[in-house]
Amino acid sequence: MTKPEPPARVAAVVLAAGESSRMGEPKALLAWPPSPWPHATLLSHAVLSALEAGYAPVVVVLGHDAETLRPYVPPGESVRVVVNARYAEGRATSIACGIAALEGEAIDGVLVSSVDQPRSAELLRTLREAWEAARPRPPLAAPTYGGKTGHPPLFDAALLPELLRVSEERQGLREVTARHYAERLAVPSEDALATLNVNTPEDYERALRLAGAE
Repeated sequence: MTKPEPPARVAAVVLAAGESSRMGEPKALLAWPPSPWPHATLLSHAVLSALEAGYAPVVVVLGHDAETLRPYVPPGESVRVVVNARYAEGRATSIACGIAALEGEAIDGVLVSSVDQPRSAELLRTLREAWEAARPRPPLAAPTYGGKTGHPPLFDAALLPELLRVSEERQGLREVTARHYAERLAVPSEDALATLNVNTPEDYERALRLAGAE
């Protein structure tokens, strides 16, 4: 009798190191009333959603105003905080910083999300389970909504070396996703937020409307 394959272990990297220049205030600390957790901010919601969806460990990458944001990171055995001293050089440095923090971890995959991408635990769980069930497991999986590819992407651990080498000069994460786009697993979602990033006050208002919080 064939032994069942053990469940995949998928980590998550939550990027929260940017300056939020287009928002005019720290995006990470914006209230997110649609969250099932009381008094949630975009930061706490991102971390708790990943944990609820079965991702571990969850690495939170801080940078700009790190000590202000640190108290808002939910505590937990599976939560780690790292500070990217090079955050001003671009998002790619934060991705590499978060991936480097997973060195030595026996993981099968990693989700790379941003604090400005409010996603439900249901969406993240569906993404993980679809990727885990696929045979062979694809190098990349991403949610889709209305025929458009959304975020966050989930990468097979085989791509960790590529993620460590991302750079702004080579378009950061886009270089990796483009290289493996033809092999990606598209995971349909009914969540309109799957394709939205919260970069401006207008984006924030739209996100709240889509989530039914206004």
